[in-house]
Amino acid sequence: MFVELPNKMYYGIGEVAEAFAVNTSLIRFWEKEFDILKPKKNAKGNRKFTPEDIKNLELIYHLVKERGFTLEGAKVHLKEQKQEALESFDIIRKLESIKAQLLKIKENL
Repeated sequence: MFVELPNKMYYGIGEVAEAFAVNTSLIRFWEKEFDILKPKKNAKGNRKFTPEDIKNLELIYHLVKERGFTLEGAKVHLKEQKQEALESFDIIRKLESIKAQLLKIKENL
């Protein structure tokens, strides 16, 4: 999944959930389950996700939703092979972006 969000310093949980096409409760659940997610909270307690959080959410989404990892499997994979997983995911994300651009070009032909 290629997530498109405007370029901002912080994102609210609603816009994050919408970008991933999931419920906000899943985002909160993943926050509890995965140590790499640490959104900031404002005075009201509202979560503010950074671009780094979004990248980590994309990786979690990829492992759990696209590759079929269990939560425990994803946690172990991130703990033992986080750098390798990030590098592989970055390549996948770039290829998906190129594919999306090519499909747009094809539509305009």
